[in-house]
Formats: sequence, structure tokens, C-alpha cells
Amino acid sequence: MQYNLDQIASREIIKGFHAKFIHTAQVTIGFIDIESGSRLPEHQHVHEQTTTVLSGKLELTVDGQVHILEAGQAVVIPSNIRHSALAHMDCKAIDVFSPVREDYKF
Repeated sequence: MQYNLDQIASREIIKGFHAKFIHTAQVTIGFIDIESGSRLPEHQHVHEQTTTVLSGKLELTVDGQVHILEAGQAVVIPSNIRHSALAHMDCKAIDVFSPVREDYKF
């Protein structure tokens, strides 16, 4: 199946985090625009998550370990591990979740 991201509605999933999602049978792929200074509070979920930064600078804290991600860098977050994020500047990122994020099916 082919998708055109320009035709997928963007949703603000938390203040400053705007996302477009594609869902397959096994994964959810999020295309995320993050405003500088925006924070994602610490949380955890059953989904394994891979976050890849396409542009900008994103501070991602995973299980207490701080990662500063810039374009081309990625972090894997295992299932049920606490994590949070802070955008040091405007960012574009891709999040991949497995299994599917049913809560992100709008």
C-alpha cells in the first residue's frame, strides 16, 4: 500500500508534538514534528519503540540514561522502560512502535 504523508492529517498528541501515523498489521509508524522546548513527560508502554531523528536535536532519556540525538541517530526503547524527551530545537523524527499503537488510531 502506498501513502502520501501530505494527505494524512496531523494530530497534536501532546503539547508541541504533532504526528501523522501509518498503521500496519504489526507496527505503527509516526512521523513527528516537535516544537523547540517541548517536553514529553516520563512514561512507559508495552510497545517497543525506535526513535530516529531526521533533523534538529532531541534529548531522549531512557531508563535514566540521557541520549542527545541529532540527524541520523536512533535509539531503541524496550517494552515497559520509562522514557521522556525534550526538544532542544525544532525536530523531525520517526517513531516506530511494535505492536500497533491502538491509542494512536484516530
